[in-house]
Amino acid sequence: MSFPRVLVRFSISFLLAAGSVAAAAPYPSKPVRLIVPFAAGGAVDAVARTVAARLSEDLGQKVVVENRAGASGNIGADAVARSQADGYTLLLTASTLVVNPLIMKEKPPFDPVKDLTHLALVASGPLLFVTPPSTQAASVQDFVARAKAAPDKFNFAVGGFGAAGHLAVESFKYRAGLNVPTILYKGTAPALVDLMGGQVSGMIDPLLSSLPPVKAGKLKALAITGHRRSPLAPDVPTFAEAGYPEVNFSTWYGLWGPANLPAPVVEKLEEAIKRVVAEPETRAWFERQGLEPSGVSGARFRAFIDQETAKSREIVKLANIVEQ
Repeated sequence: MSFPRVLVRFSISFLLAAGSVAAAAPYPSKPVRLIVPFAAGGAVDAVARTVAARLSEDLGQKVVVENRAGASGNIGADAVARSQADGYTLLLTASTLVVNPLIMKEKPPFDPVKDLTHLALVASGPLLFVTPPSTQAASVQDFVARAKAAPDKFNFAVGGFGAAGHLAVESFKYRAGLNVPTILYKGTAPALVDLMGGQVSGMIDPLLSSLPPVKAGKLKALAITGHRRSPLAPDVPTFAEAGYPEVNFSTWYGLWGPANLPAPVVEKLEEAIKRVVAEPETRAWFERQGLEPSGVSGARFRAFIDQETAKSREIVKLANIVEQ
């Protein structure tokens, strides 16, 4: 009768030991999901796929992009916030993550500060103010003068509610004293189509999407956000040079995980992102998109988010941006 008991004890001990070995396996020991809370083909998706490919090489495990669009990015972000805190489900998204709680009638079902682990700022970049040839505006000042003289003939396109371009447009309108409508589109692509067709008068959007039609001669760039001119568009003045230094919003992309990620996992991911964005090939890709790779993590990333949130909150209040 004693032999079976010994056998049972041995089996239990073996299973417990095997479980301990599995639990102690170095991270990552299986593929990682990278949630993109927007549709495939957009700027966030492009950044995520570039980062995922490089992280796969760095971590030695496949990092798979999964698009979960809806509710201005809240559906995908909520899925990450609710996921197990083991580092196998991550989020790559843009500034809308911190803007949504400020402007949406129905608040996100998660707190972007408390329910997520802030891992790293991946990249950031300026926005371009573009207009169609039909406006005949030669400069920012000229655009403002024409819009004030005939406000019923001017308007702005916005590719996403609460996106950096949306806040930049409302900031510019407020600073310039323009009383013209803002038209919300379901994406940057249809907004640019109408802009190039002359149905819309102006748009402020990342270089990744707005610079190609400028180079093709289909749009004219009047100004760029940021503290300096872009090497991709050296002839385009900054908004500060044009007399509007407060219009200084940027597009940025960050990496998050669910709250309470284990410290070793956080450290592994932060170091991996720093290496990835420092690679010459990756840096060159970002720079071609008008973005500056970062890799800032920890307290510096949190301070950056706090600064961006404060800036967004100010313009939301001044321009009275609310979801209709």
